[in-house]
Amino acid sequence: MTSENSGTGQAGRTGLVVTVTEAEPVVRACRDRLDPAVRSGIPPHVTVLFPFLHESRLDGVTLAEIEAVIGRHRPFEARFGDFGRFPGTLYLAPWPDAPFRALTEAVVDRWPETPPFGGEFDEIVPHLTVAQGQDEAVLDGAEADLRDRLPFVTRVASVDLMVHDGSRWRPRASFALR
Repeated sequence: MTSENSGTGQAGRTGLVVTVTEAEPVVRACRDRLDPAVRSGIPPHVTVLFPFLHESRLDGVTLAEIEAVIGRHRPFEARFGDFGRFPGTLYLAPWPDAPFRALTEAVVDRWPETPPFGGEFDEIVPHLTVAQGQDEAVLDGAEADLRDRLPFVTRVASVDLMVHDGSRWRPRASFALR
């Protein structure tokens, strides 16, 4: 959910994520060492949309609208067994990734003023970051360390709304897929 220039330290910033608790025992040691986002309270996750609406816009009506948008999607299983990379970043790629993309597209259709990652990237690439801000040799080592611990499967049944309080990310609400 973070990138170097995303301004994630600003209080009131929000994001919608699928928290992947099954990833925790697999990627925790790697993330603790190699993903600075861990220190701000970000759990292992696949980002649905970041940045999202400012916290000041999250009234009861808006939360109900988020619930309705997310609730139009059915729960699904995702397998994490493959790696991918962005510059300086190692991630696990979910399969299938189409349901994650569909969630992002549905939220953006409702709130077009919130393009994924502020419009920084042209393509939606669902991913679970395990290391970022690292050189290729470090990423190669992390991939080698994790390879034997894959695959794992998760059941995606909800999307979590995370809010930044100025120093840490905290869960604000969870919206069920139905």
